[in-house]
Amino acid sequence: MESIGNLWLYLVFFGIVIIMLLIDFLGFKQKQGQQVALKTAACWSIAWVSVAMLFAGGLWLYLQQTVGVAIANQKTMEYIAGYLLEKSLAIDNVFVWLMIFAAFAIPPALQRKILLYGVLGAIVLRTIFIFIGAWFVQEFSWILYLFGAFLVYTGFKFLKGQDDDPDIENMAILKWLRKHLRITPQLQGDKFFVRQNGVLWFTPLFLVLILVEASDVIFAVDSIPAIFAVTSDPFIVLTANLMAILGLRAMFFLLSGAASKMHYLPYGLGIILLFIGFKMLMLDVFHMPIWISLGFIVVVLAITAWLSILHNKKQENPSA
Repeated sequence: MESIGNLWLYLVFFGIVIIMLLIDFLGFKQKQGQQVALKTAACWSIAWVSVAMLFAGGLWLYLQQTVGVAIANQKTMEYIAGYLLEKSLAIDNVFVWLMIFAAFAIPPALQRKILLYGVLGAIVLRTIFIFIGAWFVQEFSWILYLFGAFLVYTGFKFLKGQDDDPDIENMAILKWLRKHLRITPQLQGDKFFVRQNGVLWFTPLFLVLILVEASDVIFAVDSIPAIFAVTSDPFIVLTANLMAILGLRAMFFLLSGAASKMHYLPYGLGIILLFIGFKMLMLDVFHMPIWISLGFIVVVLAITAWLSILHNKKQENPSA
């Protein structure tokens, strides 16, 4: 499989990821027991998006000097399209995290700790899944059609809507964990496990961490096939995916108070997934330029946001 990635590019990128994680972990803090301020979350979210776009600029400059302007333009647009796609799909993941934290009554200070580990786990798991997916695409090109069919199915599910929120208590993994592990009835501060009378007990916080990681694995099943429709270059897939994940913690606190206001987001995501799925299914018939895919994603997300704003205004002022 052709890729712009080489050893040095991967080393530079993972170096950037490590630096960003350290900045995030050490810089994005909150006072004990207090909710993260909306302004703080917004500033950090803007910072992560800015870093992602700066990376796009650096990538373009490197490619322009090494392989030419045409490839630099193509790969940079693929990266931006993939980043926007992964960022928008990640919003649904954030909503599930909100429900998990609410179900276990996790206070804000502990939410931050869970998300620290959650982001780290997501980076490791996504990296593994992406390289496995790239291998499958290289060895079995027909798998792209399976990806396309799956995305069309998922897109229709988004458009159909979900009347009921997921029942956290009835999740199979949660039932299995409660059946096979000793779980303390209450939280034990910020500990994932404790020893009581010489016996190891896991805490509800450990269950929440497992559910957060499991939810990312579930959403990766949608997002990774989707980005392979934008580009088959493993380096672009990986960088766009991880750059979108790195800002998830700030985005969580930014959206935690606005989850119910994004009324039309699932429909926008459904339309995007349908578009990408059909694009995959038509690979042998029509090769769509990347700028069309990028433009479509931007337009759909903009319309979705605009319609959600109108819907909220109408709900707040029914007589208007």
